[in-house]
Amino acid sequence: MSLLDRAVVTLLPAVPKRVVRKLSSRYIAGADLADARQTVADLNAQGKLATVDVLGEEVEREDEAAAIAAEYVAALDAFEQDGLDANVSVKPTALGLKLGYDLCKRHVETVIAAAEPTNRFVRIDMEDSSTTDDTLRLFRELRDEGHGRVGPVLQASLKRTVDDAAALAGASVRLCKGIYVEPESIQFRDDRAVRESFVRSLETLLDGGCYAAIATHDEWLVDESLRLLRERELAPDRYEFQMLLGVKPELGDRLVVDGHRLRIYVPFGQQWYEYSLRRLQENPKVAGYVAGDLGRSLFRRR
Repeated sequence: MSLLDRAVVTLLPAVPKRVVRKLSSRYIAGADLADARQTVADLNAQGKLATVDVLGEEVEREDEAAAIAAEYVAALDAFEQDGLDANVSVKPTALGLKLGYDLCKRHVETVIAAAEPTNRFVRIDMEDSSTTDDTLRLFRELRDEGHGRVGPVLQASLKRTVDDAAALAGASVRLCKGIYVEPESIQFRDDRAVRESFVRSLETLLDGGCYAAIATHDEWLVDESLRLLRERELAPDRYEFQMLLGVKPELGDRLVVDGHRLRIYVPFGQQWYEYSLRRLQENPKVAGYVAGDLGRSLFRRR
């Protein structure tokens, strides 16, 4: 972590809310569904797909989890009305996992019931390691019950991920580096080791017949992924790249121009402030990018 990144992370809680909103506006669609609809429409016009996340994690009440599930249903209905190419990504803890596995599953099933009639996909996001086993269990149960348009996420920083990838043959799996800080006994901390795990995990997914959603802003990993795809002569409909809204858009544009499917992760919701602080603190490099954006903006005004 650079000195600038460390300083940004340390000072974030003291930054006025309006400034945090300015900082995060590039990375979050907004507070309301209307904001997400417009953002997705803009992305679609650029030849990009979307997956939408209703902000909220580790809810503490059942009514909060139900409200988030309802927001997903409303979002799916809106995307169909607008003719937008967008799926959804759900966080188990936002749908009540910490309150009970069965409660969470019921809410995920509610979202799936709204997505399936229009052939939209439900991605089950991966959170910290305390949720990994339950999240994979949730995916397997839903798949075995006949829900084919649902898939999990794997984090290359975890030492278990190559084995998890081997056990997910034939599934649609998003592969990312992972942002959560875990005990060193279960997580690679060195960036080189994380990259190696990412490549090995992607090889395992591709060789297992998976649809790979390659989620990274690391240009070296993008190039390595393209090499693996070329070696296997995979058609563009057998994989996609994924990136976060507002992060390295020029890299995403290059992928689209070269004929690759690109899906942008679009978060929105009333909890934009909590999400902004948490994500910037968890990923200091992004905090540095954001601070740089603000600095350049202020400089241009002078």
